[in-house]
Amino acid sequence: MAVSIAEIILLCLIADWCFRRMRIPGLVGMLLVGVILGPYALEFLDPGLLTIGPDLRLSALIVILLRVGFELSRSTLHRIGGRALLLAFIPATIEGAAITIAGPWLLGLSLLESAVLGSVLAAVSPAVVVPSMIEFMKERRGATKEIPSMIMAAASVDDVYVIVAHTAILGVYVGQQVNLATQIVSVPLSLILGIAVGIAIGSVLYKLFDRFNPRATKRVLIVIALSILLVRIQHSLSGVLPFAGLVSAMAIGFIILEKREYMAHELSAKLAKTWVFAEIILFSMVGAQVNIGIAWRAGLMGAAIIGLGLLARSIGVGLCLIGSRLNIGERCFVAVAYSPKATVQAAIGSAPLLAMRSAGMDTAPGEMILAIAVLSIFRHFTRICGW
Repeated sequence: MAVSIAEIILLCLIADWCFRRMRIPGLVGMLLVGVILGPYALEFLDPGLLTIGPDLRLSALIVILLRVGFELSRSTLHRIGGRALLLAFIPATIEGAAITIAGPWLLGLSLLESAVLGSVLAAVSPAVVVPSMIEFMKERRGATKEIPSMIMAAASVDDVYVIVAHTAILGVYVGQQVNLATQIVSVPLSLILGIAVGIAIGSVLYKLFDRFNPRATKRVLIVIALSILLVRIQHSLSGVLPFAGLVSAMAIGFIILEKREYMAHELSAKLAKTWVFAEIILFSMVGAQVNIGIAWRAGLMGAAIIGLGLLARSIGVGLCLIGSRLNIGERCFVAVAYSPKATVQAAIGSAPLLAMRSAGMDTAPGEMILAIAVLSIFRHFTRICGW
């Protein structure tokens, strides 16, 4: 396993440098390294590494969401909160609805199968969006109108909403007893509970850090470890109590920034260094999940429905920005920057297929959904345009 990690680090760093020289995001190169070394191509990666791949991806995702918390102040959220909430819900809803309606026509799926596909494709990838937005914030690009902060905050909540919707729709499809009213209520409840728990933990942490004054590196390790435990609690409470562990992790950073700004900046700087390694692990492991053969089977109709979903999502973004101070170019940028797919599609793309197989149902729709989910990862790894 150690050899596989070493190979991934070296090859991803080389790929990152090469792609940046071509003015393409380095993460595309890291993704391709994972694809090439993964089990569906050269099979160079240690099976043990692939086994713990989901945990590694989760840890890396936690690092990037913690960075969101340490970058968003209360005053910023007060100014952008309304728009960010609209962006977190409306574009994903419109994208999912468009795919649901078009699926029977383009792919021959039933309406409910198309809804399952829409719930897989509708999520944006914070792991792609957030690092880019943080770089824009550091460069003061769009800072006057707080565009990067708005996109970053919205992307972090979008996933929670889409995953809850996906769970409900898939449950209905395979014949599980799903209370739709409960599922709808669980979205805001999980967010509120996650924020409350995160604020409580953050309030305790900054006081403990004040009293015992551990090194910044130890503080970061404590925050990351607690965040991983919060996500574990989320999974343990699944079906019992809605709780957004990732949002809770973000709230820890938010309250530390609010109460001890100097401490938050120290932790953010350490997380930025941690992200160098976490980014390599995250995108190489996502790439290792990609089956090129399955993606190819999606064909032109698969590409068409992804494009249609992207168009619908862009319309949703436009609706959210009505009445804002953004000009046409900035609105187009938000639409493009708020479209990448990766982590969620890699995580839940195969869930419908597995659920159909477990229920003894025809697996052909699940195979089609998986193929399009894989294709969407490639389709959306495009360069984020400047303005």
